[in-house]
Amino acid sequence: MEKRRQATPEDGVLTRIGQAIMLHRAGDREEARNRLSALWHEIGPHGDAFHRCTLAHYMADTQDDPRDELDWDLRALEAAEGFVTERPAGTAAAPVEPKVADGPGPRHPLIALRAFFPSLHLNIAADYAALDRPADARAQLRRARASPNALADGEYRQGLRDAIDRLQLRIDRAAGHTP
Repeated sequence: MEKRRQATPEDGVLTRIGQAIMLHRAGDREEARNRLSALWHEIGPHGDAFHRCTLAHYMADTQDDPRDELDWDLRALEAAEGFVTERPAGTAAAPVEPKVADGPGPRHPLIALRAFFPSLHLNIAADYAALDRPADARAQLRRARASPNALADGEYRQGLRDAIDRLQLRIDRAAGHTP
């Protein structure tokens, strides 16, 4: 079984991901995408699941084509699901779902990955909506709507719920359903 290490605040990969995110937020989308792409190739398809999830989650935001954005969001979800469902040898049950404080951040990778799920499902729903696949978008919205319950009350949880409601309205309006 792949040996997993815990990501820490001193984690160089997370630092580099954070630097790319700052470039993106400052408006340098192409350089952010280039740095994340180089880091993705460095990590590799079997690298640390927490790193892969985090990187793919933010790489999706740098894409120009909605199909590419969906591909990256699906990679992030796949990495997160793989990490959460893996169990160390000799354990009888899946890990307990802890309540997560305020969204993704530098803490135990399992907790941080669980905080990504609502956002990942919401992003995938938005990708499907952009690709005019409303049934797929609604299915992901249902998953996104169920996910915030693992989060502690707070701005992050409420912000996700509000974003889910806004996307649901947008999808309903596009389908001709008016509230």
